[in-house]
Amino acid sequence: MKILELKIMRGPNYWSIKHPKIIVLKLDLQDLQDTQTNEIPNLEQKLLKLLPGLYRHRSSEGTEGGFIRLVNEGTTLSKVVQHVALELQTIAGMDSGYGRRYASSQPGVDFVVFSYQQERAGEYAAEAAVRITGALARGERVSVIQDVAKLHQIREDEYFGPTTEAIVQEAVNRDIPYIQNRQSGLIHLGYGIYQKRIQAAMSSNTSCFAVESAGDKNVTKRILAEAGIPVPQGRTVSNTRELEEAVDELGYPLVTKPLNGNQGKGASINIPNWKEAQKGFAEAKRYAEAVMVEQFIAGFDYRLLVIDGKFTAAAKRTPAMVTGDGTATIRQLVNAVNKDPRRGVGHEKALTHIKIDKISRGILREKGLTLDSVLPKGQVLYLKNTANLSTGGTATDVTDVVHPYNVLMAERIAGIIGLDICGVDVMTSDIAIPLPETRGAVIEVNAAPGLRMHISPTEGLPRNVAEPIINMLFPYGCPSRIPIVAVTGTNGKTTTTRLIAHILQFKGHKVGYTTTDGIYIQGRKIIKGDTTGSYSSEFVLKDPTVNYAVLECARGGLLRSGLAFTQCDIGVVMNVTEDHLGLGDINTVEDMAKVKGVIPKTVCPDGYAVLNADDDLVYGMASGLRCKVAFFSLDESNPRIIEHTAKGGLAAVFEDGYISIFKNTYKIRIDRVADIPLTFGGKARFNIYNVLAATLAAYISHMEVNEIKTALRTFIPSPETTPGRMNLFHLPHAEVLVDYAHNIAAMQAIGEFVSQTEASTKIGIIAGIGDRRDEDTKEVGRIAAEVFDQIIIRQDKDLRGRAGKEINSLLKEGIFAVKPELEPLEINQETRALAYALEYAPDGAFIALFSEDIPEAVKLVENFRVIQHRKSAME
Repeated sequence: MKILELKIMRGPNYWSIKHPKIIVLKLDLQDLQDTQTNEIPNLEQKLLKLLPGLYRHRSSEGTEGGFIRLVNEGTTLSKVVQHVALELQTIAGMDSGYGRRYASSQPGVDFVVFSYQQERAGEYAAEAAVRITGALARGERVSVIQDVAKLHQIREDEYFGPTTEAIVQEAVNRDIPYIQNRQSGLIHLGYGIYQKRIQAAMSSNTSCFAVESAGDKNVTKRILAEAGIPVPQGRTVSNTRELEEAVDELGYPLVTKPLNGNQGKGASINIPNWKEAQKGFAEAKRYAEAVMVEQFIAGFDYRLLVIDGKFTAAAKRTPAMVTGDGTATIRQLVNAVNKDPRRGVGHEKALTHIKIDKISRGILREKGLTLDSVLPKGQVLYLKNTANLSTGGTATDVTDVVHPYNVLMAERIAGIIGLDICGVDVMTSDIAIPLPETRGAVIEVNAAPGLRMHISPTEGLPRNVAEPIINMLFPYGCPSRIPIVAVTGTNGKTTTTRLIAHILQFKGHKVGYTTTDGIYIQGRKIIKGDTTGSYSSEFVLKDPTVNYAVLECARGGLLRSGLAFTQCDIGVVMNVTEDHLGLGDINTVEDMAKVKGVIPKTVCPDGYAVLNADDDLVYGMASGLRCKVAFFSLDESNPRIIEHTAKGGLAAVFEDGYISIFKNTYKIRIDRVADIPLTFGGKARFNIYNVLAATLAAYISHMEVNEIKTALRTFIPSPETTPGRMNLFHLPHAEVLVDYAHNIAAMQAIGEFVSQTEASTKIGIIAGIGDRRDEDTKEVGRIAAEVFDQIIIRQDKDLRGRAGKEINSLLKEGIFAVKPELEPLEINQETRALAYALEYAPDGAFIALFSEDIPEAVKLVENFRVIQHRKSAME
């Protein structure tokens, strides 16, 4: 058993729309392909001993224990891989829950699909599950201890953290989208111009000045003292001499902490003597050059949370501790506390395991204790100097008992420092009494306060403190999304994307769009290359200057990682034809339709799926959609259009020479097709489809008819506006068409256009693609022979695993099937083939180059045109 391919899906995809975050495993079962689980001795007992939680896994009918029953009855080993991968994640605190197994078209090869929370964890779980299942099938001994430990570590490394998780979840509850920036650690909430960014409890609204002030504890104390806020006396020290002076001035007990610390790191409290002061100073120096030395304020540790100027929650924090029972050792007491099901590794649960670290051992030594000491019954032993939950501390919600004086004080502090999200740390004997009356003090102000203690307190009422943060960033009624138009199909999607973007820009929108040749922001190419995958879509959606996104979504990106968005406003599907079949386990045109059908399935309920009614497979995508549907067609008599519009549906149709919108019983004529430059006087019928789809998208986007008409007329096809799409050049002695067409449907469309063109000789420069099926390559040759009088065969730079001679032979086989007498010329290099055609083409010839390198081809034609014009001028 081995993994042939592993893909990480990050958005709606071919395998699942509802579960976008999934791992897709392609498994080669090798010699185990015929092995059923009931043929492996004691597999049920081995699985349950290894992973007891598997008993809770349900069958497809939803009954608990269903998976184990399936193992007993007999199922495939790939099904075991699916459930083991899910259970490993669950044990490590990442309950995912969704999984499926599918047989592939290849014997002995299965697909396993399962959900994940963290990408790296899902990837590791997949590899571990295959290894474990294979070992069990071979009767080998297996342990999962190291695998679970590794998954725990991955989770801690990759996990948002409880604060970020809470804010993101609240955003999702409000239907606010988010994008995780894996490089910077930032989370983008919302899209385009409406986005806000967060990093834990700091937001893009948080004042940099306020963060700087809160980060310098000395500055914070001075500011608060000037505002009448009780703060402990203290001073900043950098060396032992200054520490000694601070001790003389302040007296014991003391607190030492890094000047710019957080999460209690490097802090020591209730220091009683010089020896411990030196230790505390050394510990703080590990985290900062300067150390804050303060008077120790007796009392309990409280955190007051202020969001958007309003007091929101309060928690009493207690350091990690154990209580003696007179018989158990300290080690045993800690182990007993850690068995609390609420405790876990890091942030995986509401509480964190207590670890006996250097600080804990120092406390024990100070008290003359060891881990084997037995505490008297009822005696409390604190094992940490600070009350942070991340070190095993606990929290009790006290929001409802905070005295109004202390509430006002916390709100004043947030305003004085200037923080939109502010955590105020207070030491006092009772938070229900005004701070001055208890001789308490404000110890610290936090610019990025953790929310865990409020969301999941050990005792008391949980508080949804993420809600006011989201309400602050996105007040109700304010948008968080920009409109998204997603375009897919086999052919025409790039031109349609560019045309829709042009129309929206004409309206005044600030458009970002992706195509096969680059990412464009407000008409400027920002990134060059084939940018039709999820990364490119995210690039546009994260851009803060964009208020409209038009995203070309190609087959490759959909299969590789899914979509970058969970919903769009308009989903356009142009067509589905036999291209790229046999690649990525997509073997039939029906499979390809399922890939393209991801787009309309992600359209929001108020949005529109814009579908080609002349394409059976695309028309079929309308079934079961939750959104509205609009169709387009070249045939006004298409019964599908007639039926749809009779029911009040919307359509765009080529009728009587016009592009028209059919709405109810009315026809809204947009413009004559012959007057729309992209249609080349109506001869480029495939571009009429593009115009129809774009017109519908514009109309749905509430553009006026005259605006659409003017925008269509101002979209002039050229190497700049539509690179590689019907780039037509008029030379003194010939016409040259440069096009990216690389599949059968595109070749047929160009062939139809060429057939309507008058020329003394029609010359085609064609190539086969190495990873296409033999029959596809032969068909390219056959189509070329039907259209052209002369054919030059060139070759792509990347032959994709095939020999050039083999590809050319297949092309010639197709050519000879139509014109046995036609002898094609073979010139491998594209520019040389084009140069030869330009040089030797007779007057009045039409040359069509199906190009791999559009910029070089266009440059060569332009240079040749200049030379021809100079020659003509000299003559």
